[in-house]
Amino acid sequence: MNIRYKKLLFTVLGMVLCFFLFLLWYQYRYAMHVAQHITVNTINQETKLLIATQGSEFKNKVTEGIIQYFKTDSIYIEVIDITYLQEIDPRTFDAIVLIHTWENWKPPVEIKSFVERTTAYKHKIVVMTTSGEGTYKMNEVDAIVGESILENVPLVTNKIIAKIKLILESKE
Repeated sequence: MNIRYKKLLFTVLGMVLCFFLFLLWYQYRYAMHVAQHITVNTINQETKLLIATQGSEFKNKVTEGIIQYFKTDSIYIEVIDITYLQEIDPRTFDAIVLIHTWENWKPPVEIKSFVERTTAYKHKIVVMTTSGEGTYKMNEVDAIVGESILENVPLVTNKIIAKIKLILESKE
């Protein structure tokens, strides 16, 4: 093999290696973590709120804001990672909040399948979708959309709380 082809081969291999290193870095930097399971108040409360989310600094702060707002009310609050949605019976909860990131130009499989199997209960589901552009969402739901910008946490949290309050008031 002549030197010219070796240089070309090493250049191409170097570019491929750089691309894979970039993919690893991107996955490490932007991948969602597993959300911590949390319960607030006792399950015996008449009103029940489920928050299914992914773990990220933005989503954790939004979740904390929702919990802080409702924790003094007589509401059982359960926070789960979206990977556990297949185990959830929507009839168990009065309001359900789904907080997720738009990944690879689509919602996570767990979110999509949950929304598809719970269409009869969409009146009690609030969806918050984050994406790079802040505009992507599933067509099947009326979602709050935005980017994961920490300065927007209070605004997003208040929008979600307002929707939850409407759902809970309509229950009464």
